[in-house]
Amino acid sequence: MKIALLFAGQGAQYSGMGKDLYDHDPEAEMIFDMAGEDIKSWCFEGTKEMLRQTEITQPSIYTVTMAAYTVFMKEFQTLKQAQNFSDCDSPVEIAALAGFSLGEYAALTAGKSIKDFKTGLEIVKRRGHWMSEAGKGGMVAAMGHRDDILRCVELSREDDVLEGVNFNSPTQTVVAGDRDALIRFMETAKDLGHIKTVMLSVGNAFHSPLMTPVVEKLKALLMTSELNEPAIPIYSNVTTMDIRETIGGGDFYSDGGLERLAQLMADQVNSPVYWEEIINNLKEAGIEAMVEIGPGKTLSGLVKKISHDMITMHVEDVESLGKTMAHLREISCQEVK
Repeated sequence: MKIALLFAGQGAQYSGMGKDLYDHDPEAEMIFDMAGEDIKSWCFEGTKEMLRQTEITQPSIYTVTMAAYTVFMKEFQTLKQAQNFSDCDSPVEIAALAGFSLGEYAALTAGKSIKDFKTGLEIVKRRGHWMSEAGKGGMVAAMGHRDDILRCVELSREDDVLEGVNFNSPTQTVVAGDRDALIRFMETAKDLGHIKTVMLSVGNAFHSPLMTPVVEKLKALLMTSELNEPAIPIYSNVTTMDIRETIGGGDFYSDGGLERLAQLMADQVNSPVYWEEIINNLKEAGIEAMVEIGPGKTLSGLVKKISHDMITMHVEDVESLGKTMAHLREISCQEVK
């Protein structure tokens, strides 16, 4: 049975995230200790206002996500060992990874493209700082059909920046750009009557052209970060396909694969996230269940809106880990107890 791991993105944060894992699992505790006292304080005690600050949010969510991934993989290896000693007709296999925006960096770490947690955390810290520095504009969540929302964007842009940037599900698209354009967009949507809008509590226009100043700085950092070719299919936010297909074949280092990967990762900050397409492509690749790793269940909810029959689970604390492992045992090999 093929499963995919999905990694949480910015917006999933909440005060107290990761504390249960830290208190109950020594490997999760080690991840948080490596992250440092500031990040532990932000995750366990941070206020809502504090946690919405991009330079705090990104390293905090990345740390919680990697702690959750670490404890999940420990339990998953136990399940795999049990399957190896059984007559299992449908063993569970992690066949693909995908992360939403920031979550793609957790996916790249899990897929061995970023060599370890410490390296990934440093990249994410710098990414969050640079994206915060580019802080102007905002984002609006729009509920309606994608074509209608994009038509509303065209009617509202005028001479400002305004783009559809997160294609989350068939009925949810996030729009980002200059504040004045966002206000026009919301007014136009109200006049049209079939699009509902909500201004998001962010001070940045993520994945829009307003993030362009971050691209070259991020690429330069990534080029010096000892990246590797992914060891498992990781589906790109930018292309919606396996990153290995995007960066091409040949020798990763001598044939330009490193630069292509760094460029793809850097381009992500000012390119849309095609989440709906990613989930559909994972399903077409034979994925039968998806496990969301990290704080919250936002991605699981989006998956259900995209593919109603997809099995979803999540891991963010000890309780959800137990439920997910029990579910994986149940839906894979009935013989494995």
